[in-house]
Amino acid sequence: MVSGSAREPRAGVGDAATGGPERTGLRGWVAGHPVWWRVGGAVIAGLLIYASFPPRTCWYLAPFGIGVLTLVVRGSRRLRGGFGYGLVAGLAFFVPLLPWTGIYVGPVPWLALSAACAVYVGLFGLLARLVGTVPGWPLWIAAMWTLTEWGRSSFPFGGFPWGRLAFGQGDGWYLPLAAVAGAPGVSFAVAFTGTLLAALALRAADHRKPRWLPGIITVATAVAIIPCTGVILRTALPAPDDGDRPITVAAIQGSVPRLGLDFNAQRRAVLDNHVRRTEELARAVAAGQARQPDVVIWPENSSDIDPLRNADAAREIGAVSAAIHAPILVGAVLVNSDDTTTNSVLVWNGLAGPGERHDKRIIQPFGEYLPMRGFFRHFSEYADRAGYFVPGHGDGVVHAHPAGGGPPVAIGVATCYEVAFDRAFEDSLRAGAQLLTVPTNNATFGDTEMTYQQLAMSRVRAVEHGRALVVAATSGVSAIVTADGAVAEQTPKFVPAALEATLPLRTATTPATLLGPLPERVLCILAAAVVVAVAIRRRISPPEHPVDAGALGGRVRRRSAAPAPAE
Repeated sequence: MVSGSAREPRAGVGDAATGGPERTGLRGWVAGHPVWWRVGGAVIAGLLIYASFPPRTCWYLAPFGIGVLTLVVRGSRRLRGGFGYGLVAGLAFFVPLLPWTGIYVGPVPWLALSAACAVYVGLFGLLARLVGTVPGWPLWIAAMWTLTEWGRSSFPFGGFPWGRLAFGQGDGWYLPLAAVAGAPGVSFAVAFTGTLLAALALRAADHRKPRWLPGIITVATAVAIIPCTGVILRTALPAPDDGDRPITVAAIQGSVPRLGLDFNAQRRAVLDNHVRRTEELARAVAAGQARQPDVVIWPENSSDIDPLRNADAAREIGAVSAAIHAPILVGAVLVNSDDTTTNSVLVWNGLAGPGERHDKRIIQPFGEYLPMRGFFRHFSEYADRAGYFVPGHGDGVVHAHPAGGGPPVAIGVATCYEVAFDRAFEDSLRAGAQLLTVPTNNATFGDTEMTYQQLAMSRVRAVEHGRALVVAATSGVSAIVTADGAVAEQTPKFVPAALEATLPLRTATTPATLLGPLPERVLCILAAAVVVAVAIRRRISPPEHPVDAGALGGRVRRRSAAPAPAE
């Protein structure tokens, strides 16, 4: 009906900005404020990923976090919007994940590191937006996550792999995938599930009914296949006692006089604590109350007094090794002949003294050493408290003669920070490691989540290489991890303790060990090739915007009636 010269609007025709009738309430606010709801979505995505990490066991939240982030960045109209939303999600993830990095040095290092890591999530958002219109986009976007995780694990200063999606999956269905494609494969599987969930959400919102049900079924099936594959692979993991021959291993947690950067101000007290707890175990063995260990493992920094230069420390360690009738792997700070310092693990053979040693090869920037010291000392009064350590060389394996006899045991060592890096144990396995250990010192990080996050990394490494693994920590948590990633035993924090377990030595090789970094390299090369191809296409054709694209490869051109909001 026409009244005067005005015509009533038809149903479905509204203002040009919304493309529909005027909306009110929450739905109208969302339509009128796309930037703000995307910012909120990015924050939710980052928090979901954070909540999937230990000590929580909510591993299943990670795919949903990636799914939400994919929807947010894929709906952005510009590449810089994808970067911005990714950066927001990265801050929401890393800021609550990494407060332990600044617990004793103030918020500046913590926030700076969180921001640097968030930049890589921002880069993921940009790349996800770039390839979000390519047919098969869920696969390509997941590959972009792999590419940016590799970048963050490599640059700068050797990279910072903490917070990889795989390290939140210690209790999850995806963990067995580590035996096939390593930690990068687990991260990719989680990310791919998330991008498929995003595709499923778009399918569910697609109002083109003839295509709705087949699309839902197809994508839902793809979503289910990935984690179910992990569940099926769990049956192929080695049993806790499956191996070539068993040995008994003891891990000593001596605890420290104080927490914080000055945890070892009383260096002799730290050494004495570990000697005392080992003596208690020796007395229990003599009384028949504990098993005779073949090998004893002490934590990182259990002797910050160099036993190669200090006769008192050497006598004390030698005496307790003789008392327990077993070699001890001693975490020690050594001053070398050229006056450099190394963070080392020594095999101490009773009164015969030291044998082989592992010098930590991947040392921690801003902790064990300070890159660009003259520059960074202007930003924190704690800068000069960073050490002057140098990286070691070698294959990451030490050999110990078990107390019960038999050939030497090849033990792969990744000291503390090293366990986050794929290459640490890859080298050890190529050198024949039959058992793995992670000696660590968490006293400098107080009562934080750091130790649980690191334990989760150790669980991934055990499955990745099919080896039992022993975590020995100064202040906790120490743990025994079997080759299927299960935690057989663990200690509480801040108490002296000793763990004993009979563990199998293994020489069998997992596909992940055989393939090494190949799966990650293939995914990164594939991702880079897709980026190049899409970038070339953008230069020769107008950009397209995936606003309402429900199909896996669907593309919808930008509506000219709706002006693009600023981002």
